[in-house]
Amino acid sequence: MSGPLIVLVGPMGVGKSTVGELLAGRLGTTYRDTDADVVAAAGKPIAEIFYDEGEEHFRELERQAVHTAVAEHTGVLSLGGGAVLDDTTRALLAGRPVVYLSMDVEEAVRRVGLNTARPLLAVNPRRQWRELMDARRHLYTEVARATVATDERTPEEVAQAVLDALELPEDGPVAPGRENTPMTEQGPTRIPIAGSAGTDPYEVLVGRQLLGELPALIGDRAKRVAVLHPEALAETGEAVRQDLAEQGYEAIAIQLPNAEEAKTVEVAAYCWKALGQTGFTRTDVIVGVGGGATTDVAGFVAASWLRGVRWIAVPTTVLGMVDAAVGGKTGINTAEGKNLVGAFHPPAGVLCDLAALDSLPVNDYVSGMAEVIKAGFIADPAILDLVEADPEGARTPTGPHTAELIERAIRVKAEVVSSDLKESGLREILNYGHTLAHAIEKNERYKWRHGAAVSVGMVFAAELGRLAGRLDDATADRHRTVLESVGLPLTYRGDQWPKLLENMKVDKKSRGDLLRFIVLDGLGKPTVLEGPDPAVLLAAYGEVSA
Repeated sequence: MSGPLIVLVGPMGVGKSTVGELLAGRLGTTYRDTDADVVAAAGKPIAEIFYDEGEEHFRELERQAVHTAVAEHTGVLSLGGGAVLDDTTRALLAGRPVVYLSMDVEEAVRRVGLNTARPLLAVNPRRQWRELMDARRHLYTEVARATVATDERTPEEVAQAVLDALELPEDGPVAPGRENTPMTEQGPTRIPIAGSAGTDPYEVLVGRQLLGELPALIGDRAKRVAVLHPEALAETGEAVRQDLAEQGYEAIAIQLPNAEEAKTVEVAAYCWKALGQTGFTRTDVIVGVGGGATTDVAGFVAASWLRGVRWIAVPTTVLGMVDAAVGGKTGINTAEGKNLVGAFHPPAGVLCDLAALDSLPVNDYVSGMAEVIKAGFIADPAILDLVEADPEGARTPTGPHTAELIERAIRVKAEVVSSDLKESGLREILNYGHTLAHAIEKNERYKWRHGAAVSVGMVFAAELGRLAGRLDDATADRHRTVLESVGLPLTYRGDQWPKLLENMKVDKKSRGDLLRFIVLDGLGKPTVLEGPDPAVLLAAYGEVSA
C-alpha cells in the first residue's frame, strides 16, 4: 500500500507538527500537515473558518485535505485533531502506519494554554478538553497501529518512541522514488503562508539551487521583470536578470545602495522612474534579490507602483530569510524613524536559497541569528535547545542545524502572519525586542546591524518582564547566555537613555503617548505590557547599560 510512511493523529497541542518534522528529518523524507493544507486552500486561519463558515464547512475542507494528502504524500503526515471524526477518513487510514500521540488533561492545558485562540476550547478549556477526548479517544485508538504517550517527554523522546513502535530504523525506509537520492535533490521545503485580508496565499521555499523556481512564480502573464539588487550583489543580480531574459522575459536590473542606505524615498523614486521608463504594467513582476533592506524596498516599490504589482523575494541573508521577506511588511525609513512609511503587500513567493549564506560575512550571519533566537523565545523553544547544543555551529552556515533553525524560525513567522497580516493583534509578538532595537538603530543612524540591536532589545525586554513580575529569573537569564554564546551584544551606552526613550515614543506599537512593549509571561508566552512605570523602564535599561 503506497502512501505516507507515518501518519500522526491526536488532539490539538499534542506536538504532532514538532514530532512530525523530527521524524521526517530522521527518516530522510518530507513532512506535511493537513491543517496547513486547509489554511492554504481556504486562504484564512482555521479559527476564522470556524467563525465565518462554521465547523461543518471546516470538516469538509479537512476531509478533502486528508484524502488528498494520503494519496499524494510519501513522507510523514500529521492530521488535525478532529480528522478522525469522519467515517471515510477512518476507513482510509485502515491498515496504515498510524500513531496516536496522547496526553492527559493537565498536560493539554499547559501546552494549549487557557488564552490561545482554539475554536473548540473557547469557554472552559479543561471541561471542553475532557468532553472532546471522551468523544475522540476511542476513534484515535481505533485507527492507530500504536499509541505513544507524550506526557513528560521531549519531542525527541516522542519521535524515538514512534520509530520504536513502528520498528522503523532512523535511516529508512525512505519514501518511494527517493532511494539513494541526495538531500539536495529532494526538492525544497515548502512552508505555506495563508492569504488574508484579500491577499493570496503563497509559499516560502527553503533549500538549495532554487532559482529554477523563479519562472513558475513569475508566470506567463508577465512580460517584464525588474530585478532589484544591492550594489554588493551586482554580479548576482545581473546573473538573475540574464537568466530571466533567456527565459523570454524583458528583464532589467535596478541596482540599489547597500543595506539601510537603500531604504529612502529617493531610492524608491529612482525605482519608480526605471519602471516608468520600461513601461511596467500591472501584470509585470518585481524580484528583490538581497538582504532585508533590499526586500523591504522591493516590496514597497511593488506595493506603490500602479497601486500594487506582484513581487517575489529572494533573500540572501539569514535576517532576510527568517524575517524581512516573510509576511508582506514593506517599507522605507525617514529621518523620524525606521519603517514609518510602508505598506502590507505580501509577495507571490519567497525563495530562501541556503547556498547564498555560504559567502555571508560572519557578522552578518550572526546578526540574523538574533531573529532566529527571538522565534525561539516567543514560540519555539526547540530553537534555543539547538543553539545551546552547538553555539559555534549556530554561528556559521555550515553548522549541522542551519536548515532546521531557519525553517523553524520561518514557520513561527508563517503561523503568526497567516493569522494576522496587518498587525492588529497577534503579529505584535514578532516585535519582541524591537522597540528598543529600533530606537538604538535610529540613534546610531542605522550603522548598527539590525540583529545586534534586536539582541540588546531582547535582553532589555527580558529584564523589563522580570521587573514587572511577568518573567521568571531562569528564562530572563537564558536570554543573555544564548545570545552571548553566538557572539551577539548584550549592552548599549548607558548615557543614551533619554534619546532612546524619545525615539521609542514614535515606535509603531505606541498608542498616543502610551508606550507598549512585548514581554514574556514565560518561555513561548509573549504578551503586551502597556505604559510601564518610567522607573521600571529605567531600571531595566540599567541592566543593559555599558
